[in-house]
Amino acid sequence: MKILVTGGAGFIGSHLCEELLSKGHEVSMLDDLSTGSIDNIKHLKESSKFHPFYESILNENLLSELINQSDLIFHLAAVVGVKKVISSPVETIERNVKGTELILKFSNIKKKKVFITSTSEVYGKGNLESFAETDDLTIGPTYIGRWSYACSKAIDEFLALAYWKEYKLPTVVVRLFNVTGPRQTGRYGMVVPSLIDQALSNSPLTIYGTGEQTRCFLYVKDAVDAMLKLAFHEKAIGEVFNLGNPNPISINHLAELILQLTHSSSSLQHIPYDQCYDSDFEDMLRRVPNIHKIKSLIAFEPKTHLAEIINTIIVFKTRKKISTTAPHLRSIAKETYF
Repeated sequence: MKILVTGGAGFIGSHLCEELLSKGHEVSMLDDLSTGSIDNIKHLKESSKFHPFYESILNENLLSELINQSDLIFHLAAVVGVKKVISSPVETIERNVKGTELILKFSNIKKKKVFITSTSEVYGKGNLESFAETDDLTIGPTYIGRWSYACSKAIDEFLALAYWKEYKLPTVVVRLFNVTGPRQTGRYGMVVPSLIDQALSNSPLTIYGTGEQTRCFLYVKDAVDAMLKLAFHEKAIGEVFNLGNPNPISINHLAELILQLTHSSSSLQHIPYDQCYDSDFEDMLRRVPNIHKIKSLIAFEPKTHLAEIINTIIVFKTRKKISTTAPHLRSIAKETYF
């Protein structure tokens, strides 16, 4: 098939492009590199079936042409990361909503299937033990910037499902819960790579708030595998799916595990939210996915344990730069996890 991946130079997008190419598909990638990186895809350029385009998703002429040439569209392009969202709320709203609107508009002309990546952020401030696709969304007030991302992605979902209901454009939506792995950057607030970078440099591990908030982490290759199964499953059309690991861990325990696996001498440093974000910043204490729906359709189960996920990231980072003063990192880098 000929497949378009928007946001293909990003963390998840690059892994998706890689897997599609390994299965023999022809892949066009559209990314303006605002949060993605050429380093993520430079190894893919060796393939004659990989066609990168470094442009904005808002370039309507190019987007229309690429969609017209494709059989399937994976739409991952978005403004992501808490820090990025808070610092650029206008860009967050406009790019996320307008980009998805254009994808659906041009795909609808020839009824090209569209796979939309959404986020667990749409569940907002809910305090349930776990979140199911049928649960209500509890978004915070509009004057708190972080909710602009959740609202923009919720609108993306509404629009995708509306195109299916009204125009019969085949769409599939997945809500991603804290996907992590090699190539993810901590630049915009992603917790796992941020803590690992600090541990590898023996700097204090900065934890926002009390650290008792819990998250569930899914390995990127497990996520990509599930995304492909959903994209090619006819019964997934017109549906929304949670995609995540249902096993929670507190950020404090995550930091301790990272210290153990990196053999770091770093300490833990707790920082109040108002010292790193807005004074009215809100966080969620618990966010666990109910994966019954996706499990029932494609028999999805997370395959990779958190310690192994962390090790893949450590290996990835230490292969790029191995410190001569840290011999334990050289031994870690000899292991093969991915």
